[in-house]
Amino acid sequence: MKKMKLGFGALALTLALGGLWQPAVGSCAALSLDEAVQLALSQNTGLKVTKKGEATAEARLRQAKGTNGVSASLSDNLSSGKVSGAERSDSNSLSLSGSLPIYSGGKNQANIKSSEIGVDTAKLATAREQENLKLSVIKAYYDALEARKNIDVNQESVDNYQAHLTNVQQLYSAGSKAKIDVLRSSVELSNAQQTLIKSQNAYEVKLATLRNYLNMDREEPLSLTTDFAYDRFDTSMAEAIAYAYGNRKDLLSDEYVVEQKELAIKAAKAGFLPTVSLSVGLGQSNDFHPGSDSSQNWSAGVGVKWNIFDNGVTRAQVDEAEVARDVARLTLEKDKETVDLNLRTAYYNMREAEKRFNSTSEAVNQAEEDYYIATEKYRAGEGLMLDIIDAQLALSTAKLNYISAQYDYARYKAEVENAMGISLTESEMAAAARLGQE
Repeated sequence: MKKMKLGFGALALTLALGGLWQPAVGSCAALSLDEAVQLALSQNTGLKVTKKGEATAEARLRQAKGTNGVSASLSDNLSSGKVSGAERSDSNSLSLSGSLPIYSGGKNQANIKSSEIGVDTAKLATAREQENLKLSVIKAYYDALEARKNIDVNQESVDNYQAHLTNVQQLYSAGSKAKIDVLRSSVELSNAQQTLIKSQNAYEVKLATLRNYLNMDREEPLSLTTDFAYDRFDTSMAEAIAYAYGNRKDLLSDEYVVEQKELAIKAAKAGFLPTVSLSVGLGQSNDFHPGSDSSQNWSAGVGVKWNIFDNGVTRAQVDEAEVARDVARLTLEKDKETVDLNLRTAYYNMREAEKRFNSTSEAVNQAEEDYYIATEKYRAGEGLMLDIIDAQLALSTAKLNYISAQYDYARYKAEVENAMGISLTESEMAAAARLGQE
């Protein structure tokens, strides 16, 4: 076996590379894709913020129901006064009153129903955010895996260029190659090392992104255990779009918003109608000075209020509510169009990636054979330096294309499923239910 010779510059850079990046071993936390998704669903901060919207909607519902119920007020008044020529008088009056709306023209009932829909809408928003978070984690996970595979390819390129430089130096020492070949080999090795450094940094960035979604210790080493596995997607585009129209949470939310706007019109039209309320009251008056006296009173009644002329204010409110309803309908149609476009785009990209990784696997084998032939010809003195460089570039490109096609397919398939509105699995729902409980 020939002993490898390294120039001082190449040796220094190689040592520097080893010091700059070393994959953590032994203490790495093993993390599968399913575990990553469940971890994110149970502790992602952004998801916690979204879920707070459910509590807000529940509070608004309680407010709406309270407006249509009994209200009571208590007042106490202590007074002291003096009239010229008379003694000072001190008194106290205490009153308790209550009221109950009997008829509001349908306004209170419309507001309650709208608030109930608001609770359902908030839950749909949380569910959709969970699906989006799942997609983000899947993409981040595969991004990190792809970056790790790219490091392997780039490391192989460095190793190949290093071996080639050693061979050229030996041939140059024997007088069979020109110094320009040594210089060119050194340059290509340096360029490959720069690419390797960049890919190592990209891997760390991808891992940082994944940790951020999982809301885990940002310094904890990770070992990603789920690799790419081809999972054929047999659903047609037409079927996928039809499924999305019936299952996308955001489209269902849009439909709820339209219903809320219809109720807002009803609430606005209540301004044309009278309101009826029941009221009761209890009171007690006490005189302390100059004499002492006490009296009680009570009252009960039904009040009717009808605003027969408000200079067109109610009509304008109804018109505004109707415009808002029309905007909500248009928003629903626009969102359907967006869903259609995004789903088609992801579907086409998925099929394109599927074709690429099916076609690039053979290209890798051919590129490896081409590199072997070019290397052996150069060793025998029959090949050119350019042949080696071209073959190495073709080999790296073929491998990187193959890796890219695999993970592109996995990511686009996840995008298609997300665009369809496919719900979380049972285990993922269980993980989401633990959000904020840890």
